[in-house]
Amino acid sequence: EGLEPVRRRPGMYIGGVGSTGLHHLVWEILDNSIDEAMNGHASNIWVTLHKDGSSITIEDDGRGIPIDKHGPSKKSALDNYKTAGGLHGVGASVVNALSKELIATVRRDGAEWEQRFKQGKPQGPPKKVGPARGTGTKVFFHPDPGIFPKIELDPAVIRERLEVASYLHKGLKISFEDESEKTKETFEHSEGLLAYLKKIVAERGAKPVH
Repeated sequence: EGLEPVRRRPGMYIGGVGSTGLHHLVWEILDNSIDEAMNGHASNIWVTLHKDGSSITIEDDGRGIPIDKHGPSKKSALDNYKTAGGLHGVGASVVNALSKELIATVRRDGAEWEQRFKQGKPQGPPKKVGPARGTGTKVFFHPDPGIFPKIELDPAVIRERLEVASYLHKGLKISFEDESEKTKETFEHSEGLLAYLKKIVAERGAKPVH
């Protein structure tokens, strides 16, 4: 229960507080969205690296994290971001614990809900923002400079990961916006790994054997 152990020993959960550990936060949230796509519930993922270079938003058009109460704690799954091992697995709650701020927004059942956290602590219960169409989950977070010596995220590292994910999951459309560079890219490969193979062959100028 609780996230204090994560803040005390981050290395046990994300492998360290260097660049790899920092980017691991992004992968945890991204993987939740990719899971939704793998299970046939999402077809789009939007990733925005904000102007400060260290905060990021990851959004999908999946089912949306359930807001209704669940489990023995009778708390919403959104609330469970603060107990390691909530509905979305350990990932999101660990990211939450190691973030100066995290805002989770959910669209489902005709409404939009929002919950804000600071260093893993909820700043009140989930709030109904208003009516909304469709479903999805959006997570904004800002890594905690008190935990990570350097909180700048590397757009090239993120871009590569997103491109690879788009090859692995055919039909999934991933959009990446870098606000400081003012660039927008979309990764989508209907042929999946076959498209990756064609790309490698073309890049190497290799002649296919058959």
